[in-house]
Amino acid sequence: MTNSLVRFAMAGALAMGLALAQTPTPQAAAAPAKKVKPAGKLRHRLMKQLALSPTQKQQAKDIFKQAKTANQTVHADLKQNHDALTAAIKSNNAPQIDQLTQARASLQAKALSNRSQAMAKFYASLTPDQKTKADQIQQRVQKRAQRLKG
Repeated sequence: MTNSLVRFAMAGALAMGLALAQTPTPQAAAAPAKKVKPAGKLRHRLMKQLALSPTQKQQAKDIFKQAKTANQTVHADLKQNHDALTAAIKSNNAPQIDQLTQARASLQAKALSNRSQAMAKFYASLTPDQKTKADQIQQRVQKRAQRLKG
């Protein structure tokens, strides 16, 4: 098994070396592509479909930035909880596992609450027509998710 891992690592290193050795085309060197996260693409598409005004776009940006800031401490706490839970699992400490999983549930609930409150503020900033369109988009997403579940 160790031999397989070494071969896999070597193949990866070789592939990385080949990829880095490629010279960029003049077009690629002139204009580096901006990497957009999938959530950013989704948010951009949603804003476009809702035809938000520039003021609404700025409000949405501020609302979601505040939620992200509020969740940064929650995510840091979740990371610490994860590390502690991993240690408790390895030491087979059942009472600590119970305590940490309850704390984790509370932290996850806080993060969900922050995101949901941000969504509520965003939804409240929409016009009636935009709310109707947002509801239709949400229904389509839910139907698609149900189809994917099976």
